[in-house]
Amino acid sequence: MLNMNRRQFFKVTGTTLASSSLTLLGAAPAPALAEVRQYKLARMTETRNTCPYCSVACGVLMYSLGDGNKNAEPRIMHIEGDPDHPVNRGTLCPKGAGLTDFVNSPNRLKYPEYRAPGSDKWERISWDDALDRVARLLKEDRDENFVERNDKGQKVNRWLTTGMLAASASSNETAYITHKVFRSLGGLAFDNQARV
Repeated sequence: MLNMNRRQFFKVTGTTLASSSLTLLGAAPAPALAEVRQYKLARMTETRNTCPYCSVACGVLMYSLGDGNKNAEPRIMHIEGDPDHPVNRGTLCPKGAGLTDFVNSPNRLKYPEYRAPGSDKWERISWDDALDRVARLLKEDRDENFVERNDKGQKVNRWLTTGMLAASASSNETAYITHKVFRSLGGLAFDNQARV
């Protein structure tokens, strides 16, 4: 038996009557619909790449938004470790985890620049100009410093004034071709970023 005095009885019944009357008048809340939240990366384009920081060459997944549909400029919105990559298996160090800031930084250099001797400012040049300049300077240096024969008259074909530091994030095939090209020019000073 419920032990209730007269005042408590009227409070309970009055509240029940008022709430049921409001419900009949349309003041009831709308029914809540259960909805699954959309996956945040569902509309983004996924691109596999390699982390640029060190010689470990961890795999990353980059997610970009803006494929020209909604007047959105392409922009990388999220970067995470690639779980299918054999090196890092989805993990990233703190530098790799902060790649989104690196990629979207307004200070990031996106184009080749040249500073003339004695100048105090950098000038933007095209990729063609930059590659032509590198090729021209390499050829000039090789032509001036190539050693075909040593002091004993033995054929050595050496180029000792220029070295090459190869990228450790390259595939075996790319590393092989890079090594063959530089050695075919007579270069001896060849190393890999993984040892630095």
